[in-house]
Amino acid sequence: MSTGDQASDNRISRYGWHAIILMSSAQMMSLLDRQILSILANDIRNDLGIGDAEMGLLYGTVFALFYALFSLPLGRLVDGWVRTKLLAICLAGWSFFAGLSAFAQGFTLLAISRLGVGIGEGATQPAANSILFDSLPKGRRGIAMGGLGVGLALGLGLSMALGGIAAEWWDNRVAAGGASFGFTGWQFAFLVAALPGFPLAWLIYKLREPERGAMDGIKTKPDPAPFKASAGVLGAVTPGTNWMNLWRHDAGARQWAINFIGLAVIVGFCTLMVKVTSDFSPRPPLDFGGFTLDPHVLQWSVFGFGAFVVLNLFQNFRLTDKPTFNVTLNPSLILLMVMGGLQTAINYGVMFASPQILIRQFGLSMADVGLQFGLLSALLATIGALVAGPLADWLGNKMGTRGMIYLVLLSLGISPFFGIWTYSAEVLTDFYIRYTIFSLILTLWLPPTYALLLGLALPRMRGIVFSTYLVIMTLLGQGLGPYVVGIISDQNGNDLAAALISLMWVCPVIVVLLVVVLMRYGKDEGSMLDRARAGGEEV
Repeated sequence: MSTGDQASDNRISRYGWHAIILMSSAQMMSLLDRQILSILANDIRNDLGIGDAEMGLLYGTVFALFYALFSLPLGRLVDGWVRTKLLAICLAGWSFFAGLSAFAQGFTLLAISRLGVGIGEGATQPAANSILFDSLPKGRRGIAMGGLGVGLALGLGLSMALGGIAAEWWDNRVAAGGASFGFTGWQFAFLVAALPGFPLAWLIYKLREPERGAMDGIKTKPDPAPFKASAGVLGAVTPGTNWMNLWRHDAGARQWAINFIGLAVIVGFCTLMVKVTSDFSPRPPLDFGGFTLDPHVLQWSVFGFGAFVVLNLFQNFRLTDKPTFNVTLNPSLILLMVMGGLQTAINYGVMFASPQILIRQFGLSMADVGLQFGLLSALLATIGALVAGPLADWLGNKMGTRGMIYLVLLSLGISPFFGIWTYSAEVLTDFYIRYTIFSLILTLWLPPTYALLLGLALPRMRGIVFSTYLVIMTLLGQGLGPYVVGIISDQNGNDLAAALISLMWVCPVIVVLLVVVLMRYGKDEGSMLDRARAGGEEV
């Protein structure tokens, strides 16, 4: 059965299942190569002599900068070029940079590796979501998002299990007289994690490209110059070249004023935050092989860079793609993006800190953490995703989109209480029991949230709209979550559990945002086509 035939009977074809498996595998590799740093962090910091704040920079901020910047032009390329080939090329690229970490002897090469992984992974979710939305009927997209959730769960679990076991096996082997070939255990683990990406990239490269918009009954014209448009987005959002973009498109005085005033506000805010965080948790400067830099200056420079990128992006939409500008400024879409970013700050804080808590507080080895916590996390997240995807579809069919919002609200409304309970545990068995409950509740939010987000975008816009979400989510989530946990831990005597609990204060804000979305979503979804037409879209 072709992808177009599915729209009438709501069944998933063999091609659809094939696409789910490959896209989920790409998500698995994405999280594996991104997350493996957390299980290896303790050995890396001891070997290289860096602190929790610096590890938070590597895990979150350095990755986030390039992930946020390049997800935008790559998201635009997703909307115009062959998505399967683009994803395959990016997967091979980030696998190479993930393996580069194996050769790091200091902070600098680790940072270069992380930025390369960040660039490559920028296409993963926009491409995977766009491919799946064009491969499955509308009523089965919750299952597709659940499948991606399974991939993320397996990547999370494998990053800990594979990283911990490979590193410890290598160190024990070398200690017993085996040749080291110049590698420590954590360096060997990076190599092992990177290798599977290359054959997977080949399989995705050979996957047939689905017809864009067929499942929605919305014809999508071929993009005559996708690479030119992608390069235009990169130039338009990058600080410095963005002003050439404003000049080239004859931006009026109001747009120039918005840009410069926005830049001044961002610089002022980041300068203030450098002072606040430096006073709260003073850190030694980072050595970049010839010059030094305060880690707090690096953190907030990256955050400010990303915030300015978001401002430039919306201005570029207004000047070059008014339909996308109108669709993206949908209130429910913006609120869901901010909500997702704040929740991701908690999620990445949990993923960053939990393996180290088990090592430091409960005395587990890396291999123990990998086998126990890693595989448990993978199992729980897989169960959660398999439940959340079909449950989101069922609630959507029974109650409309309100049913999906209720599921997200339930998950994120009660999860912080279980999070505080989990990270207050003093006995390992209690921790695992509490974490099991906490994790199952927390995994329910992602599939319906993705379905809600992408339901507010036209097929030709899904790549760039999801990339916009990734930028906001990455800045608020991965850019701040691990860093905040790290500086609190450095200040409170390396108590990562207490630092994680401190991060839960954002949960009331998340609940308020979701309540507003609950009240507005139906109206905002209904106005999507009118918004696009008002911008000149022929729909």
